[in-house]
Amino acid sequence: MAAVGRGKTRLSNGERSAYFARREAAKVLGSVLQGDARRQAVGSIKSLIYRPCIRNKKATFALVCQTLKHLPIIKDVLDAATILNAKWKRQQDLIYIITYDILFGQAVSLVGDAEKFLMHQKDALQTALARLLVKKKVKTPQDLVDLYRIPEISKPRYVRVNTLKMDVDSALLELGQQNMVKKDNMVPDLLILPPSTDLHNHPLVTNGSVFMQGKASSMVAAALDPKPGWEVLDACSAPGNKTVHLAALMRGKGKIIACELNKERVIRLKETIKLSGASNIEVLHGDFLNCNPNDPSFSKVRAILLDPSCSGSGTASVRLDHLLPSNAAGHASDVTHTERLNKLAAFQRKVLMHALSFPAVERVVYSTCSIHQIENEDVVKSVLPLAASYGFQLATPFPQWQRRGLPVFEGFQHLLRTDPVEDGEGFFIALFTKRDDKNHSEKQATCRNNSKSLARDGCTSRFRNGKKRIVINFAHTKLFLMWLHAKQSRRKRDNFNTGGSYRPMTTDCF
Repeated sequence: MAAVGRGKTRLSNGERSAYFARREAAKVLGSVLQGDARRQAVGSIKSLIYRPCIRNKKATFALVCQTLKHLPIIKDVLDAATILNAKWKRQQDLIYIITYDILFGQAVSLVGDAEKFLMHQKDALQTALARLLVKKKVKTPQDLVDLYRIPEISKPRYVRVNTLKMDVDSALLELGQQNMVKKDNMVPDLLILPPSTDLHNHPLVTNGSVFMQGKASSMVAAALDPKPGWEVLDACSAPGNKTVHLAALMRGKGKIIACELNKERVIRLKETIKLSGASNIEVLHGDFLNCNPNDPSFSKVRAILLDPSCSGSGTASVRLDHLLPSNAAGHASDVTHTERLNKLAAFQRKVLMHALSFPAVERVVYSTCSIHQIENEDVVKSVLPLAASYGFQLATPFPQWQRRGLPVFEGFQHLLRTDPVEDGEGFFIALFTKRDDKNHSEKQATCRNNSKSLARDGCTSRFRNGKKRIVINFAHTKLFLMWLHAKQSRRKRDNFNTGGSYRPMTTDCF
C-alpha cells in the first residue's frame, strides 16, 4: 500500500483494481486457511467472497480459487527457493496470491511492495518450479495441477427469490432477459438457471432481491413451514440464508430469534439480514445450549430450525472444500476423521435434545449438509424416545421427494436426503411435529412429576402406541446402494476378522 498511497506513481484504474483485488483475495484466503486448520470455518469460500465488503467479487473469487488449486505447488516452490524472511512470512497469504500471479497468472499490474519483492525473486521462483517438475516427473505446471484435481460436479444454478423485496414472477421476468430461467416444481420461491450462470454482480443479487442458494438448502426452512405471526428460533443461524428465508416465509410478520455463538459469524449474519431487508429478526449472540427453555422470552416460540455444525461432506464440492489443504490426499487419517465425526454427532444429539425441550414448540427441523449416517439417522434415532416423551413424532417433509433416509430404524421413510451427485448437494432433513393430542399436556405434566427414567419410559410407551404411520415407497438410489454395499462388506470383513462372530457397526460413513 505504501507505494500506492505515497502518490509516487499515478496508477491506472486497472492497476488500482488489481492491487486491491489481490489484498481482498489475501484476506479471504487467510480466513479460509485459518478456519481449515482449526476445523472451524467462519464460512465457505463463496460466502466469504460474496460479503458486501468485497468490492471486486469476480476477480477475488478467481484469485482465491486459483491460488488454492495451485497452493501445494506454490508452497513447495517457496520452500525450495528460500527467499522469504520473517517480514514476508507474516504476510504469507498475500505472498501466495502474488506468487500464483507471477508463476501461473497474467502477472500484470504488479504494483505494491510485496509485488516488487517477488518480481525481483522471479528467477529463483521459476528455477524452483522447474526443479519441482523434474522431481514429480511431469512436463508442465498444468500436469502438476492435474495431480491434485478433483472432478467438479455440474449442476443447475439455483436462486431463491427474496419475497420480502420482490415477487417470484418479477424476478423470473428480469432474470429471463439474459438467461433461461424456470420455476422449481417443489420450492415455490426457487428459480433454476443453467449451470455456471454468473450472477455475482447481478443487481438482483447485490441488492438482496434474490439469494444464490441451492435447492437442498432452500428446502430446510420450507420444511419447517412457519406461519406469519409465529415466533421462531433459528438455533445456529449464521451465515443467515435460512434465517432470512424464514422471514420471507413468514412475510416479515412475527418474530425470529437468530442465535449464533461465533462473533465473526454474527457479523456475517447481520450483513445477510441487512441485505434481505428483514425487520422481524432479533440476533442473539450466544450459545443455543445456554438458552433456558423455560425462560419467558422463549415462551411463545412455536418452531425451531436446527442446522448445527456438521462435517459438510454433502456440500464439499459446492463449498469448494476440495481445494482446501485438509482435503489433500493423505492429509488426515481415517482415525482422525472418525473421531471428528463422533464429536460432531455427540454435539448434534445434545442440541437436538435441547431443541425438543422447549415447551411451546410444535415443529422442529433438524438438518445437516452431511452424507454420514452417524450425523443423520443415528442422531435422530437416538433422540426418538425423548422426542416421544415430549409428544413429538417424525413427520414427512416434501412427501413427493423420492430420496428418503437410510433404512436403519422403523420410520426412516419420514426422513429426507438429497444426493451430492444426482442433486448436486448432500443434505439431510428430519421434521419433528408435536401430536395434536388434547391430553398431551396432562400426560407430559404427569411424566415430569415422576422420576425421570420411569416416567420417560411410560410416556414413550403411551405415545408410541398411538403413533400414526405414513408409508412411502423407498427409492433405491445410488446413495442407498452405496450404503447397503458398505454395510454388507463390513459385515463380511468383521466375520472374517473375528472367526465368524458378529460385531455390530458403530458408524456407517460413505
